[in-house]
Amino acid sequence: MARALNILLIEDDAIEVMKFNRVLKTLHLNHKIVEANNGEEALSILKDKEIIPDIIILDLNMPKINGIEFLGILKQDQVLKYIPSIILTTSNNHRDVMECYKIGIAGYLLKPLKYEDYVDRVKKLIDYWSVNELISQ
Repeated sequence: MARALNILLIEDDAIEVMKFNRVLKTLHLNHKIVEANNGEEALSILKDKEIIPDIIILDLNMPKINGIEFLGILKQDQVLKYIPSIILTTSNNHRDVMECYKIGIAGYLLKPLKYEDYVDRVKKLIDYWSVNELISQ
């Protein structure tokens, strides 16, 4: 049975955040979204460990601390390193993909141009992780 997820969304583009939230509303599940505008903000949210997200969805290209830098810091934490981190980005740069998988991400998704394709991709992502056994449960 699928369950609602605690999701940390790290994205600096307000339109992308709205789009992601709109898709989740159409899925009719009560996913809890905590938003961070960049990696630095996400680290401060995670530091207090009050809420440990089920999954982290993040963009690569962000100010202050980018996605790859954020992942490097996250994977050094003995508790947080086990949270599945999924990249949702426009970057199809092979170097970025390789670097992220080396760090230990759980998935790498490209943001499609068409909204319908975006909805489909995010739905599959959420469906998959909402039936997995996760450490925060």
